Amino acid sequence: MPTVSRDDLKKKGINRLFKSFKYAYEGLKYAFKYEQNILVHFLATILVIIAGIFFKISMTEWLVLTLIIGLVIATELINTSIEATIDLVTKEVHPLAKVAKDTAAAAVLIFGITALIIGLIIFVPKFIGLIG
Repeated sequence: MPTVSRDDLKKKGINRLFKSFKYAYEGLKYAFKYEQNILVHFLATILVIIAGIFFKISMTEWLVLTLIIGLVIATELINTSIEATIDLVTKEVHPLAKVAKDTAAAAVLIFGITALIIGLIIFVPKFIGLIG
């Protein structure tokens, strides 16, 4: 029996491209509907944008904040996909399933802490300048 590579199975073309955006939108929609942490990240993003406008942060600061916000949200989405895949594969509480879920959540935590530190580095001096 001849084997077919994954590359041969992947369809190409403009229709496939548009469908890929639709699928990505469906993933975002799912996350916003069912994942509490995405809403927390989204609210934090809104607050950061408001603070950035208020303090008139520099273009470089906007670029750094945009990058870190994107990384936190993307990592949360990857965490969601890992959890869903594990739930699909096994319903039992397996030690390796726990490790996979916990380490994926830890990755989000690390990016979240990094984002917080970057936010503090950018906004604390501006806040001190405002009150001082």
